Amino acid sequence: MKKIISTICMISSVYYSSQVIIGDAVGTAPTAQKTSVLLEFAAGQNKGLILPYVRTIPTGAALVEGTILLDATDSTKAKVKYYNGVTSGGASGWIDLSQGHEANITTQMTLQPTSATVTEDTGAKVIIGADTSSADGVLVLESNTKALLLPIVNDTNNIPDPAPGMMVFINKTGAKRLAVYNGAGWTYWKN
Repeated sequence: MKKIISTICMISSVYYSSQVIIGDAVGTAPTAQKTSVLLEFAAGQNKGLILPYVRTIPTGAALVEGTILLDATDSTKAKVKYYNGVTSGGASGWIDLSQGHEANITTQMTLQPTSATVTEDTGAKVIIGADTSSADGVLVLESNTKALLLPIVNDTNNIPDPAPGMMVFINKTGAKRLAVYNGAGWTYWKN
């Protein structure tokens, strides 16, 4: 039933270009800041957002700056990466958020579908914030004024069984930071 309600809410939000809150009706953004949030999550869940696992790094015109994924091109050396679009001077545009730490996710990859087991509809995607998007992604947030609010946790130690590709924001006094899990360990990014 929750999946049906979530799906209806996501479809409605796409149609009306409104905000989506996953997990409850309140979310974590303060009321005065709700107008700048496109997608947010319920508080106190100790869960994160799981990035897509890719066996082949995306390329081409549909690749958009801000794309985030779990690079599983070599399942023994998985890394969380984002695309910043800078491809000059030999740079690929992909930035390693795992800070050089690699994870062996071979076991988890056996659970992921392969091209031999499923035919992918490359045009299928959920778009929140607009009617259409040229971005090539499974979930596309399309807005010039609104953003994604990651799931918020107090400590990554409170997440019972993190999955490779998980992202959360740690909201802890003196330790506020982005945390990404590549399957072997957490990497923390702070300002």
